[in-house]
Amino acid sequence: MLYPIINIKYESGDDMLQGLKSFRKDKIKTDILSGIIIALVSIPISMGYAQIAGLPPQYGLYGSVIPVFLFAVLSSSPQCIFGVDAAPAALVGGTLASLGIVSGSEEALTIVPIIAFFTGIWLLLFSLMKFGSLTRFVSSPVMGGFISGICCTIILMQIPKLFGGQSGTGEIFELVKHILKSFNESFNAVSLVLSVFCIAVIMLSGKFIPKIPMSAIVMLLAAGGQFLFNYCEIWGINTLPKVAGGLGKFSVPNFTLDNCYYALTASLSISVVIASETLLAEKNFALKNSYAIDDNNELLAFSVCNIAAAFIGVCPLNGSVSRTTMNDRNKGTSQIVSLTAAGVMLLILMFAAGFIGYLPVPVLTSIVVCALWSGTEFELAHKLAKSSRKEMGIFIAAFLGVLVFGTIYGVVIGVLLSFLNVIIRESAPPTAFLGVIPGRNHFYNIASYAKSRPIEKVVIYRFKGNLFFANVEGFRRDIENSIKDDTRYIIVDASGIGSIDTTGAQTLDILYKNLKKRGIRLFLVEHISKVNEELRSYGLGYIIEEGSVRKTITDALEAVGYSRPYKLSERTDRVSEDTAILQEFEWAFGSDAQKYIDINTERIIKGAKEINIDDKNELFHLWDSVSPISDHILLDYMEQRVTQLAERYDIGEEAIKQLIKLHREAIPANSNKSE
Repeated sequence: MLYPIINIKYESGDDMLQGLKSFRKDKIKTDILSGIIIALVSIPISMGYAQIAGLPPQYGLYGSVIPVFLFAVLSSSPQCIFGVDAAPAALVGGTLASLGIVSGSEEALTIVPIIAFFTGIWLLLFSLMKFGSLTRFVSSPVMGGFISGICCTIILMQIPKLFGGQSGTGEIFELVKHILKSFNESFNAVSLVLSVFCIAVIMLSGKFIPKIPMSAIVMLLAAGGQFLFNYCEIWGINTLPKVAGGLGKFSVPNFTLDNCYYALTASLSISVVIASETLLAEKNFALKNSYAIDDNNELLAFSVCNIAAAFIGVCPLNGSVSRTTMNDRNKGTSQIVSLTAAGVMLLILMFAAGFIGYLPVPVLTSIVVCALWSGTEFELAHKLAKSSRKEMGIFIAAFLGVLVFGTIYGVVIGVLLSFLNVIIRESAPPTAFLGVIPGRNHFYNIASYAKSRPIEKVVIYRFKGNLFFANVEGFRRDIENSIKDDTRYIIVDASGIGSIDTTGAQTLDILYKNLKKRGIRLFLVEHISKVNEELRSYGLGYIIEEGSVRKTITDALEAVGYSRPYKLSERTDRVSEDTAILQEFEWAFGSDAQKYIDINTERIIKGAKEINIDDKNELFHLWDSVSPISDHILLDYMEQRVTQLAERYDIGEEAIKQLIKLHREAIPANSNKSE
């Protein structure tokens, strides 16, 4: 047994364990059925990806047996499907093209296994060095743009094969030129019609009957039709070459110095992509289905499978997002699914390999194109366009980087932009000046809450980021600009400060001493104890000794003699009551604030007409649908519009006033509504 030597983490409980150990007798039929479906889908996809990687199509099937068996035994993920996949195949194909190696040549058959071997070695090093957690530094926009760019690049490479031509190489401009040239020189109308028909059937079935493995059905029908009617020869449609059965040849890769040099550099980027894409996918499914995986154990499994792939002669292998999604959709719960899929593939290679020679090239290409399109992340791009322009820009940069400059440059561009985005975010963290709303206990952002007022002679400043060289100047400037003639105390809510660097400490030292000379006392509050340790290590322990470090804002105020109710200053930005109400709703609901107000007001008043509002239980239920962060504000809104609401909803003004009064009394006096 291999389990004792592998550090696999298991969730407590009997329902959801890991890998093979998640096997349950009552799920065996479901797992086996899912495995058969995965195998049928993997046949055409694996062959297509093998061709993309510069290998004969049957090598995709070779890579779907022994490495998959190994992954099923070693993996801590019960659902991930591992095998020949788009990203590594595309990277290998791009490497061969850059080296001038012809796809399917003896040279390709020599170099590809060496790339797989060194990919496995890199992944082994990642595992030994506990690099699993580093995948979080590859952001979703980078990975999404990168994968989408790869998929679109491969689609462009494959397009000529849809109408009788040969696949292209290079980046987008070379590929478009090759498509146009192939269209003029090798166009076959029947081949194109067959391709379009297959793509339409697969795409539509994926949308309306997703559980049916239509790719496998299309492949079987196309090969069966060729076997019975020989239509490819009649219409001049290309077919795959015939292959012998078996698992291929087991051999040691040809480790020459030149081969190792080329493979070593290419394999590093491939291993990073495999680790990042597969671990991110595994974590998403683990989160969705409530189980845990061991990152470094997974890297070990990836490593062993890729080293095994090298001795079989196939390209590097990866976790398949599309097939794992299909497994999840089919309710697969253990690696019995992978064992079944590998077993089915073994039977096909041993007893039915002859069917490969009957498969039309445009049909296989159509299946690959559909698989690649389903692997793009344009849905993520659509979400980013609505939520974050910066991250959308990163997605586009990675996507175009792959299309225009190649796979490696796309990753580099995306990662650099991600780090730049992090630096920009950290250099300008969220900040706020806090005040008090009369009648409530906590402290509220003055900019977000129109009723929040500053405490007399006190500035309360919240800084939500680590204090370091890139943002400390903004920290100092905000504090100094907030000082008024009567300011005597500045309280920094440092709950968002997890660390301070040398520049931050120096600036804080100077700021504290300068404020002290001006008769202003600076407090640091709410932060973790680690920050106090750093203050002492930088020689700022005197701030703690002078009592200017406190646990809470309230503690700091009490230290200088302030107690509730605090004496408040008037706001300089006077706003109307209506604006104040809307501002507080906008804090939580943004552009939907007015819509939210109208919907909930109507729901409450219409409900009040149907109940006895003197019944406290019914009254509480009436407000159940209203967010607890906004009931105070909604009451204010209704109070301002009693007459209009009474006319609009045909209810007496006194009934509305009674509704407001009773609910105000029901709200605990010390309730803490959101900041």
